Amino acid sequence: MSSSDIFIGETIGTAVLILLGGGVCAAVTLKASKARNAGWLAIAFGWGFAVLTAVYISAPLSGAHLNPAVTLALAIKDGGWDDVPIYWAGQLLGAMIGAALVWVAYYGQFHAHLTDPEIVGEPGAKTKAVEAEEKGAGPVLGIFSTGPEIRNVVQNLATEIIGTFVLILAILTQGLNGNGDGLGTLGALITALVVVSIGLSLGGPTGYAINPARDLGPRIVHALLPLPNKGGSDWSYAWIPVVGPLIGGAIAAGIYNVAFA
Repeated sequence: MSSSDIFIGETIGTAVLILLGGGVCAAVTLKASKARNAGWLAIAFGWGFAVLTAVYISAPLSGAHLNPAVTLALAIKDGGWDDVPIYWAGQLLGAMIGAALVWVAYYGQFHAHLTDPEIVGEPGAKTKAVEAEEKGAGPVLGIFSTGPEIRNVVQNLATEIIGTFVLILAILTQGLNGNGDGLGTLGALITALVVVSIGLSLGGPTGYAINPARDLGPRIVHALLPLPNKGGSDWSYAWIPVVGPLIGGAIAAGIYNVAFA
């Protein structure tokens, strides 16, 4: 794979991942969406199908890492570090593009949601939006990035480490293609189902970022978009869904090298 193939593949694949994954969050959250209040099952399966679609699109070009934690784990597993910055750059750019496309697709719903007094509250009033009740978060931040239900640094970090550890170990033991440098056809399905499982079983405490680019890129877009009454981007929490998945990925790769290689 050339550097340009890797960058283009990861950019397109991660953009599709965030478009479909963030899209299901928008569908469930936003006023005037036909899927409003569809619930956690819709979100978990929506993200799983988003992974499946993105992997099939990008695998021929880049091997479909789509996640800096996956790229880090494969580098630890194989000792190949030269392409890591290219993968990470494509993943972050793609995540930002995907988040911006969610805004475009739901433009009217964003406006209706963020101008509804029952959603954003009058000046000085307590808002009803769950995300906005969290310290530093605005009423639609959950569409773009994750946040904890209980704000506890140690627990939140541990949850992201554990969730990503499960994801990466499953990829390394079952999901890689014949060359071991990305996800194969069957690996895409396995990984999608693992993501659904993680969402249902471990997603409740933090919203299961399990992917630094998936959280950081859309959080940057949330901060930049001209959304009315959007509130804060919760930057005090933003390091946890970046550092936690990287630690989880590194631990999974280390255990794989000791136990399976």
